[in-house]
Amino acid sequence: MKHLVMGTAGHVDHGKTALIKRLTGVDTDRLKEEKERGITIELGFASLALPDGRTLGVVDVPGHERFVRNMVAGAAGIDLVVLVIAADEGVMPQTREHLQICTLLGLKKGFVALTKIDMVDDEWLTLVGEDLRAFLGGTFLEGAPIVPVSSLSGAGFPELTETIARIAGEVEEASDVGIFRLPVDRVFTMKGFGTVVTGTLASGKVAVGEEVEISPLGLRAKVRGIQVHNRAVETAEGGQRTAINLQGVDKALIERGYCLTGPDSLVPAQRFDGRYRHLASAARKLKHRTLVRFHTGTSEVMARVILLDREELAPGEEASIQLVLETPLAVVAGDRFVIRSYSPVTTIGGGVICDPLPRKHKRFSEAVLQQFQALTGGAEHEKLAVILERAGIEGSTEARLVLRTGIRRPELRKQLEAMFSKKEALLVDREEGRVLAGPVYAALLEAMVRNLKEYHERNPLKEGLSREELRTTLAPGTAEGLHPKIFSMALRDLEKGERIVVEKETIRLAGHQVRLQGEMEDLRAKLSGLYKSGGLAPPTAREVLERFVDRKKEITSLLQVMTREGELVRISEDLHFHKEVLEKLREDYRQLLVRDGEATPATFKDLTGLTRKFIIPLMEYFDMAKLTMRAGDRRILRERP
Repeated sequence: MKHLVMGTAGHVDHGKTALIKRLTGVDTDRLKEEKERGITIELGFASLALPDGRTLGVVDVPGHERFVRNMVAGAAGIDLVVLVIAADEGVMPQTREHLQICTLLGLKKGFVALTKIDMVDDEWLTLVGEDLRAFLGGTFLEGAPIVPVSSLSGAGFPELTETIARIAGEVEEASDVGIFRLPVDRVFTMKGFGTVVTGTLASGKVAVGEEVEISPLGLRAKVRGIQVHNRAVETAEGGQRTAINLQGVDKALIERGYCLTGPDSLVPAQRFDGRYRHLASAARKLKHRTLVRFHTGTSEVMARVILLDREELAPGEEASIQLVLETPLAVVAGDRFVIRSYSPVTTIGGGVICDPLPRKHKRFSEAVLQQFQALTGGAEHEKLAVILERAGIEGSTEARLVLRTGIRRPELRKQLEAMFSKKEALLVDREEGRVLAGPVYAALLEAMVRNLKEYHERNPLKEGLSREELRTTLAPGTAEGLHPKIFSMALRDLEKGERIVVEKETIRLAGHQVRLQGEMEDLRAKLSGLYKSGGLAPPTAREVLERFVDRKKEITSLLQVMTREGELVRISEDLHFHKEVLEKLREDYRQLLVRDGEATPATFKDLTGLTRKFIIPLMEYFDMAKLTMRAGDRRILRERP
């Protein structure tokens, strides 16, 4: 069964609240000031039982121009509208503005309640009806029923109830992306229960006992209880007017405009992409970087409008825009928004969010404008391709893709499977659901090869780049570097394609070899001779660097190359031996052990004539090289002959 909410709209003092009271028995004006002034200031709520057994949520909105911001908050969650027009006054300024707001919010269904018919004669009523039909021409209410009623006498209310039931049956079920979201339109405290928030559940489900997040604060709370139409329930779902009793959060921390959602399911941001229509009735052109009042859901924040393909927008025109907000909000692709001018405050346009997490765009970029075209008018796979491209080498999880495309997860997975089969996207991590765009991945592979090539050119004497250094340089804009699983996949594919070689923690291009030429080859020969002539008492690395004080960088690199290639053997941080010297010592040491059965530092000194400076590191080296093993302060052969 569809869960629907009906909202009122119309000018102040045209009888919206009286109409709802006659229909439902509920006086939605609950504030003392509303009673004293005789006008609606805040949103009011009721429910209406329809003849077919359904219960319709009802939202009564203020009609006064000073409270249009409250009206927008109330209209954000409705499915059909009753445009209330007083027969004695006809169409008035807020009648027009409210209808514009309903149009901008994407409403498709509704009707007109022509109130206060007891105050006019039949001839006047006929004339007003003709004016109304002309006024509604070209709007979503063109041809909609116009029901004359009197809230005072009850005349016309049977026909009104019948019309509501019929229009409610024609409302198409709203698209539900599956993310639990309750835009908060009211927050209060109930004695014995604590904090309660209300709103129209925009999408998803919520159950008693679940943890929810208050966005954009990031605070968590537990759902203590749920009411729908004043009845306690265990769960609530998209389309229902819902009251949620929260445990663990103070009322003072929550306000209208906040949103209840599942933990970590929404991402507050201060930059949105959207398609915007400037109303034909707007008094002036909209200029680039204009400061406006941005309304979405139940929130209102100040924002700058960034026009991406022009300097100004004329009334009646549409454009791709980026909105830069003063405070963060969390929205989903497909959400509607309304824009009102900063001063004087009036509705000037609205549109739809096409990416809730974009980066800053370069203006007048053909590539950016093509992306907008796909996001606002393309098929689902085209939207998905754009968002994946925008996600870059970090990729995106399925949950984030739902948020940024507005596509339900089952359909999203279907679209992704098709993209996987065509290599347009890759599944990096099945458990996390992380996906990477195919073209982005191909560019990543080329970037890795290019980075390695540049590294080899800068460091010809080094074998390659460390894994971690390469990974962090591939995503310079992030603190963590390239995602480890994406990096591992790229390494496997490049190695499989024989483009790179991975040796433990070092990565190099497949064709790379350390080549020494000219002076470097001569310097290497000098080093080799130095270590050969040093025999079992070679100079330390520090002493070598002091001997070649003007070539320290080259000597350091050569020591690494000669050690890597095996010409020198590094046995401690500061000691290197020539491999021929060490091989002869190994054989002499082995014969000593075979003959005596063991060796001590003293017998090793007799064998080599060395001091403890060399004896201890050498004996420990042969332990690590698995020639010997320690037994107390003695060494014995690891493998007896």
